Amino acid sequence: MMQIGNVTLKNNVFLAPMAGVTDTAFRLICKSFGCGFLYTEMVSAKGIFYNSKNTKSLMEIDPKEKPIAIQIFGSDPKIMAYAAAKAEESGADIIDINMGCPTPKIVNNGDGSALMKDPILAGKIIDSVVKQVQVPVTVKIRKGWDRNSINAVEIGRIAQEQGAAAIAVHGRTREEFYSGKADWDIIRQVKEALSIPVIGNGDIYSPQDAERMINETDCDAVLIGRGARGNPWIFKRTVEYLESGRIILEPTPKEKIELLLYHLDMEIQNKGEDIGIREMRKHASWYLKGLPGSSHVKSQIFTMTKREEIKALLNSYLDTIN
Repeated sequence: MMQIGNVTLKNNVFLAPMAGVTDTAFRLICKSFGCGFLYTEMVSAKGIFYNSKNTKSLMEIDPKEKPIAIQIFGSDPKIMAYAAAKAEESGADIIDINMGCPTPKIVNNGDGSALMKDPILAGKIIDSVVKQVQVPVTVKIRKGWDRNSINAVEIGRIAQEQGAAAIAVHGRTREEFYSGKADWDIIRQVKEALSIPVIGNGDIYSPQDAERMINETDCDAVLIGRGARGNPWIFKRTVEYLESGRIILEPTPKEKIELLLYHLDMEIQNKGEDIGIREMRKHASWYLKGLPGSSHVKSQIFTMTKREEIKALLNSYLDTIN
C-alpha cells in the first residue's frame, strides 16, 4: 500500500505516461496485471481550454482504471489551472503536471521539460494548479535541462513548497532524451531533500531493476515506461518480486500473441477497426520483439487493415514456432 495525498494505492509499481502508448486499452491491460497506479497520456492544457475534441477524448476514464492521474502540460499558470479543474471533473484522482517531456514540439512552446529552465514559472504553475483543485497534484520532472543545469533538487523543493503531493524524477536531462544510462543518483538526491513521496523513473526493464532502484535511491515508488511496452507482465512480475522475492517466469510466445490479439480487439472496440489497427502496429512490434522470425510478421502487420487477416497471420506464425 502507498499514499499520495489522500489517495491510497495498492502497490508502488506504476505505469509511466507515454504519448501515443498509454491509452485506455493499454492502461486497463496493465491494471489487470497488477499495476498500482496509472497515468493518462499527456493532455494539452490549451487543448482543454479551447475545447479540442481530440484533447477531450484523452481525458476519458474507465471506472475500472481508478485510481488514475490525468497528466496535463502547458506553461500558462491560468490555463493550467483551468485544465486541472476540467481534468478533476473528468474523474482524475490526481492531477500530474508534465515538466519532463523532451520532444521539440513541446519544449519549443515552453512546455514540458522547458519549464526546468524557469523555476519561478514552474512554481507559479504548481501553485495555481494546487489552489484550483481538491485532488492531490503531482509533478513529473527530469534531472535538468542539460548537463550544465542539473536542478532536479531545486525544482523538487519548489514543487513541495507549492503544495505538490509527490514528484516523479526521470534520471536523464532533456538534452539526453532517452539515450545513455539513467542517473539514479539524482533520484536519491531528490528523495533526501524532500519529505513528499518521490517516484523513480528511468531504465526499469525487469523486477530486479525495480528492486535495485528502490535500494539505491530509497524512492517510494517506481514508474515503468518503455519497459512496459509489449510487456505488461512486468507489473505482475515486479510486484511479486518486491513482495516475496519470487521470480515469475517470462511470458511464453503463445501468451504474448494471445494478449496481442486481446489488445487488438480492445483497440478496435474503442476506436474502430481502421484507427484501432493503425494504433496497434507499434504495440504488435513490441509484443513480438525477440520472438524467432518475427521481423517478417511485423512488416506484414504494418500492411494489414483487417482484424481477421492479422489474427490469421499471428495464428499461423504461432504454429511455426510452437
